[in-house]
Amino acid sequence: MMLFGFSALWVATVPEGGPDEWAAVAVVVLFALVVALRRRLPEAMLLLAVALGCAQLVLGLPPNPSDFAMLVIIYTVAAHYGPRWASRLALIGGACAAPIAQLRWPLEGISTAGRVFFTVVMSVPFVLAWVLGDSMRTRRAYLAQLEERADRLEREREAQSKVAVAAERARIARELHDVVAHNVSVMVVQADGAAYVLDSSPDQARQALETISSTGRQALAEMRRLLGILRTGEPEEAGEYVPQPDVQQIEDLVEQVRTAGLPVDFTIEGTPRPLPSGVELTAYRIVQEALTNTRKHGGPDVGACVRLTYFDDGLGLLVEDDGRGAAQEMYVDGGADGRGHGLIGMRERVGMVGGTLDAGPRPGGGFRISALLPLKPTH
Repeated sequence: MMLFGFSALWVATVPEGGPDEWAAVAVVVLFALVVALRRRLPEAMLLLAVALGCAQLVLGLPPNPSDFAMLVIIYTVAAHYGPRWASRLALIGGACAAPIAQLRWPLEGISTAGRVFFTVVMSVPFVLAWVLGDSMRTRRAYLAQLEERADRLEREREAQSKVAVAAERARIARELHDVVAHNVSVMVVQADGAAYVLDSSPDQARQALETISSTGRQALAEMRRLLGILRTGEPEEAGEYVPQPDVQQIEDLVEQVRTAGLPVDFTIEGTPRPLPSGVELTAYRIVQEALTNTRKHGGPDVGACVRLTYFDDGLGLLVEDDGRGAAQEMYVDGGADGRGHGLIGMRERVGMVGGTLDAGPRPGGGFRISALLPLKPTH
């Protein structure tokens, strides 16, 4: 409105009734329209401003306050996320406006050098308007890129958090499966045996009940440890939970299974030595799950063999039995109908330490699980 007001004052100086007056009114109104619609239609208003400048040259309308709209549209187009041709046209048009105006309406009474200096000075506002607009455009693009990068990083952090949570849940699920499946299996076998010999051999029944009791306590201790992992903000209670089992406790595990009624031959080859905690826990859980599967699927009068071999670069495990083995669907394609989760957990554990695992029936009958756990994970 202010620009239109000053332009209207200039129109008042134009002779009344002539064609110049109506041309001046039209130019002032259209330049006001350029300013009003510059944000909605920047490219169209730029073309209109160019046309109005040409009309001024043709009609002989000298520079006036309404020409300030050229500076405004140059800045707007340069700052707008539009086609680059519009920005280039604004720069070229702005740079040529002052020289063309000087040629059309030369200043009187000054030298040529003065005219050149005046032309350069008058060109500076047009170029400066374009530079400011282009800088604003670059800054907005940079800020938009930073926001997009921040959003992308946030999405990646959320995805990584979800993956970490899923991995932790899977790890805890494996631990729960190993603890529950093994200990409950021992307790069921002992309970069945105690019920069978309760009348004929009370001493054996009492021994079976003691085994059930000790196995239940061990299961509770393992469950407390897992629950302690899930808790947060209670580090002072960490001492209440038992440490994770290791290779040295495999012998105790074998002895527990023997007490439950499963004959197990346990041998160690090589020189025992400390191993990474992840390898030790994996070895213990593999033996535990393998012996649990033997009790579940081996049938009556089954025997098992556990062999640990210390290599220079890793630990080898071999657990096999002479029972009837397991159905194929329990160790092929991850198990069927919710079965075979123990073998799935074995493969996941072995994969986490960079090892290899082979599970399947023995040629002479029974089932075999073989694993190689390297001291350093492979990449």
